[in-house]
Amino acid sequence: MSIEVEEIQDLGPSDRNAFFERDAGIEAVRTDVRDIVDRVREEGDVAVREFTSEFDGVEVGNLEITDECERAYDELEDDVREAIETATANVREFHEAQVPEDWREEFADGRELGRRFRPIERVGVYVPGGSAAYPSSAIMGVVPAVVAGVEHVTVVTPPADELNPVTLAAIHIAGADAVYSVGGAQAVAALAYGTESVTQVQKIVGPGNRWVTAAKAEVRGDVEIDFLAGPSEVVVVADETADPELVASELVAQAEHDPNAAVVAVTDDEATAEAVVEAVDEQAGAREREDVIGEALANDASGVLLARSMSEAILFTEEYAPEHLSIVADDDESILERIDSAGSVFLGPNTPVAAGDYASGTNHVLPTNGGARVTGGLSVETFLRSTTVQRLSEEGLEGIGETVTTLAEAEGLEAHAESVRKRLDR
Repeated sequence: MSIEVEEIQDLGPSDRNAFFERDAGIEAVRTDVRDIVDRVREEGDVAVREFTSEFDGVEVGNLEITDECERAYDELEDDVREAIETATANVREFHEAQVPEDWREEFADGRELGRRFRPIERVGVYVPGGSAAYPSSAIMGVVPAVVAGVEHVTVVTPPADELNPVTLAAIHIAGADAVYSVGGAQAVAALAYGTESVTQVQKIVGPGNRWVTAAKAEVRGDVEIDFLAGPSEVVVVADETADPELVASELVAQAEHDPNAAVVAVTDDEATAEAVVEAVDEQAGAREREDVIGEALANDASGVLLARSMSEAILFTEEYAPEHLSIVADDDESILERIDSAGSVFLGPNTPVAAGDYASGTNHVLPTNGGARVTGGLSVETFLRSTTVQRLSEEGLEGIGETVTTLAEAEGLEAHAESVRKRLDR
């Protein structure tokens, strides 16, 4: 079950490709997903119900379950309710700090420039179901949208003969306006195009399996999406001061998510590397999801890597651009300064990735497959649009008039230049 120590310098082209060219595996289902999306677009609820029966084995009547979420909240055990409310409060506090303020500034030369922010009006949040329940994903998807001021937040979550009450309660606490019992590609299509029951949205966010991800790729262009997220990832950068047991626990925790999860530890200390391998083997066999963990550990994109120096470890990590980055080292801040590409960073021995997954306040909906090289995770900004505002005084227009007319004529846009001259000659 365990992974083995490999030296970074010995990785061949195929090995490096496995680490750095990860993908969400959506191409294998793309054709089937396209058919699902097309049918939901054309047939609405009828197609949604048929696919729900076919894929989920559940016959659904009324797709909307908003009231069930409120009832689930009322029936929660006190300790679970308190945990959800605490996590939601922490996530809300962190995201409220992200809300940008409109601004307008007058420059000395007569230019008045500014920027304002307004929320998207209707968004859809996908909350996964399946082999594990994810109330935390409800919090992470809904709360930033609510904080941003989105007028209508719709949640879709896969159906089941018995829906998980903790997930339903979390959706209610987070503040969703409408909730529907539908999952998979058909749920994404319903959000993108609307049905008799499901209101069409302007943007779809949230993680899901490859069918969900492929559907988001299919509807992109007709509706905005956050990003195409694949299986969970973690890279742990450790030095000789790291506790191998803690490093191993991070690898095992992320491997628990999915057989396709990618988990990596990279260190410049051989003794630490060997101890991590030993600890992973011991811990993985003691976990309830042992089989899932074992498959993830066997992935070509998972491993314990030995670097010749911390600089080599940092270069590997930057190229990897992990979803989650844990730095357990004596000089963690200086290592962080040298790594720009990571979805979320966890510093020090007392900061497990699970803290960010649930309750520290940061968002756990993050880019995978190297997406952190170009984008960040879900945030308040995900649900906002910005508008620039400007006003020129006569002096301000005179000051830039010649620049504008010269550039306009250089581009062959004479009418642009004339629109400025008419004002200057007035």
